[in-house]
Amino acid sequence: MDNDTTIPTLRARMIAANPNLGTDENQDKWWLLGTSGCHLCDIAEQLLTQFQAVQPISYQYVDIADFDEALMMEFATTIPVILTPSQRFNYPFSVLDLQQLLVAS
Repeated sequence: MDNDTTIPTLRARMIAANPNLGTDENQDKWWLLGTSGCHLCDIAEQLLTQFQAVQPISYQYVDIADFDEALMMEFATTIPVILTPSQRFNYPFSVLDLQQLLVAS
């Protein structure tokens, strides 16, 4: 995947669907994409919380149910997904994977 063009485009589409994501505060955050009732999303959120204990990252939980159907379906079979300003990381991942993602972004 060509992250230089696809990730900013994807994030722009998500901001169009959910303007709250477009605030200055959210621009540099990692976004954890999930939805309610997703046990893997809960696990991913716990991993991010553990990771925050050792790395000062900031993330925003984004419920894909708030998107239109086309955008929601892009993630429906891959959530939880972490979307940084430059990388997309599909589950499964560990705290070590998050560390590598931080270094890469």
